[in-house]
Amino acid sequence: MEFATTLLIAVGLAMDSFAVSISGGATIREGRARYALIVGALFGGFQAGMPVLGWLGGVTLASFIGSYGPWIAFLLLALIGGKMIVEAVRGDDDGAQFAARSMATLLLLAVATSIDALAVGVTFAVLDTSIFWPAVTIGVVTFALSAAGVLIGSSLDRVFGRKVEILGGVILIGIGLRILLDHLAA
Repeated sequence: MEFATTLLIAVGLAMDSFAVSISGGATIREGRARYALIVGALFGGFQAGMPVLGWLGGVTLASFIGSYGPWIAFLLLALIGGKMIVEAVRGDDDGAQFAARSMATLLLLAVATSIDALAVGVTFAVLDTSIFWPAVTIGVVTFALSAAGVLIGSSLDRVFGRKVEILGGVILIGIGLRILLDHLAA
């Protein structure tokens, strides 16, 4: 597979992580660079690992995840987005930084945004294509976009305050809904 094609796939897969990172970045008050690196590494790592798992699992795993994956992603993103909105409306300062303080939440977000990469890995297996370089490319692109997303979201928060946190929650729910609707339309 050509590098340009792999790069386009990587950017497409990283868009959900980028949007979620912007949302999460809006909750960061201190240590922006540190959290940008943590989020970038987690999201990039999961985005790189999922295609490898899909490639190893082949068609059997894809049929299971293909059926339930969009529902799982929707549920996780809707719950996290709803929590974000509730905390922003309540003015709960401790909860507003959940993305920065909760490794469990970051892991759930990393999994939710990388489920579609699992199917991409199966596609590479079906095409009898090596998975190493595509996985590395997907991971690096996702790392860069996710880290940038945290920094962008943090900057937006300083200008717009809690409105960005509400918008971030709505974005998370919207991403989950889009994943679910794409699945139901297919």
